[in-house]
Amino acid sequence: MARLLRLCIPGIPQHIIQRGVNRQACFAAEQDFTAYAHWLHNCAVKYRVAIHAWVFMTNHVHLLVTPKDKQSTSRMMQTLGRYYVRYFNQTYRRTGTLWEGRFKSSLVNAEEYLLICQRYIELNPVRAGMVATPGEYRWSSYGSNGLGNPAKLWTPHPVYSALGKSVKERTSSYRKLFSGHLDEKLIIEIRELTNKGMALGNDRFKDEIEALSGRRVRLLKQGPSPKK
Repeated sequence: MARLLRLCIPGIPQHIIQRGVNRQACFAAEQDFTAYAHWLHNCAVKYRVAIHAWVFMTNHVHLLVTPKDKQSTSRMMQTLGRYYVRYFNQTYRRTGTLWEGRFKSSLVNAEEYLLICQRYIELNPVRAGMVATPGEYRWSSYGSNGLGNPAKLWTPHPVYSALGKSVKERTSSYRKLFSGHLDEKLIIEIRELTNKGMALGNDRFKDEIEALSGRRVRLLKQGPSPKK
């Protein structure tokens, strides 16, 4: 089956997942995270991509971004990949690919799902059992979104900015969103839609994206089970 064309629509957030090949580690030391963050920032600036949320796990990366141009996200990820793979291979005296094929992505309805997607991303280390709270994990955007720590990578989305008139109000409102767990069905839905390049949003949002792109952005309905 032919792969669906990846969508990148200026002004609409995208949730991105990139995994290490065969789920192998793509970060082996603190310096690797630092190097990746450095090149991610440079590439985001160069290709005009705003980064709202991120988490760098041992064998994969999550990003929530908004591109300024149709090719912004792809160009950012391609250039970032070249720089980082070259660095990683030289550092660990290895050859070959590091990433598992193309990165996965999903368009996100900002009004309804942007903050949910940010929580999903920043709770990754908690779900993985690496930390008890998202604030304990250094390599995520929770330090900026939830604690107000400045970061070169970080560009707050207008939906986040609307949480309060001051840094204190915004971070306090944001932290309250983490008082409960994300619904397991919602976690599964976000994963599936991102892996399959679909859109995360209501029917109206999906209708608009399909009209703009001429491409399906919702999962096909399963047919009835065969009779036994």
